[in-house]
Amino acid sequence: MQINSLDQVLGQLRTAAAMASGTGVKAPTDAGNKAGDFATVLKASLDQANGMQQQATRLARDFELGATDASLPDVMVSIQKANVSFQQVVQVRNKLVSAYHEIMNMQV
Repeated sequence: MQINSLDQVLGQLRTAAAMASGTGVKAPTDAGNKAGDFATVLKASLDQANGMQQQATRLARDFELGATDASLPDVMVSIQKANVSFQQVVQVRNKLVSAYHEIMNMQV
């Protein structure tokens, strides 16, 4: 596993964190675009996490079957990257549920 790919994943996590906190993201001009942009970012994040899970599973299966291009360090790093990606999705979901509960508990 190369350091460049780890740096790339770290950069993606930082970008996702910046998008979630609202910093570093250009504000849309109307509310309709804002909802679409969030949905697009959320969908892309879910797709990325799913892709990492599938890649880790595929690499682990190849290693178990004795493929020459799958080494144990590559498998372990791939599994850990998939785990970190999944944990990020879980944390975003938790924040969304928390925000939903706060909104529902607001007095009007």
